Parts: sequence; C-alpha cells; structure tokens
Amino acid sequence: MKGSIFAFLGGAFITVQGVANARISQDIGTWQAATITQLTGFIMSLIILMIVRDRKWEGFKEVKPLYLTGGALAAIIIFSNVVAIQKIGVTITIAAILIAQLTLTFIIDVNGWFGVRKQKMRMPQFIGIGMMIAGVLILSS
Repeated sequence: MKGSIFAFLGGAFITVQGVANARISQDIGTWQAATITQLTGFIMSLIILMIVRDRKWEGFKEVKPLYLTGGALAAIIIFSNVVAIQKIGVTITIAAILIAQLTLTFIIDVNGWFGVRKQKMRMPQFIGIGMMIAGVLILSS
C-alpha cells in the first residue's frame, strides 16, 4: 500500500512539475527552467537527507559509474517534458510519457538489463500497451 501511495504522489508531482517548468520556461527559457528545477531539487534532497540523517555512504564506491550519471538524464527529461507540454499539452504529454516508460520497462525486463531479473511478457501486457496507445490517439484527435 505504501508503495502505491508513493507511486501516486510521484506521478502527481511529475505532472505538476512539468506544468510549472513549462510556465517558467515561457518567462526565462527552457534550459534555464531545467537548471532551476535541478538546483531546487538538489537543495530539497539535501535538506531531506540532513533531516532524516541517513549516513549510508559506504556503498557509494560500489555503484557502477554508468548509474551515477542517472541524475544527468533529468536535464533531458525536463527539457523534453517542457517542450512537449508546450507543443501538445499536458494530457497527451503525460500519456505519451507513460507509454514510453512502460515500453522501455518491458524491453528492460525482457532483456534483463541493469541487473533486473528477466521477465516474460505475455499477450495481456502487449494488449495493455496497445490500449494505452489507442487512448492517446483518441485523446489527441
């Protein structure tokens, strides 16, 4: 239950963040909005880290360098979301994001990339993705 609540909150905040970033970018520019978002996200994460006093840094050296670059992807994510929201609107953007996430997740699961356990995808999963794509097409018409 707790995981579902956090997933719901994360999804809701991604949408709000995307709209806020699109609005900020209209005033100061897209990369500037991405920079502000990254900076405020870093500051907030640091504050929360200091409050919870989580000092588990021992495993830092064990993390593969490729995975440490994950935060840099946020700049591309923010830029892409801002431009998409400005061009096609919030609803279609979020729907397309969900489809892209699920599709890539399927590919990662099927191939066992990033050390995840390989999963077999069956027809219901493919039907679900197809229904989501159909929904986006209906929404965008």
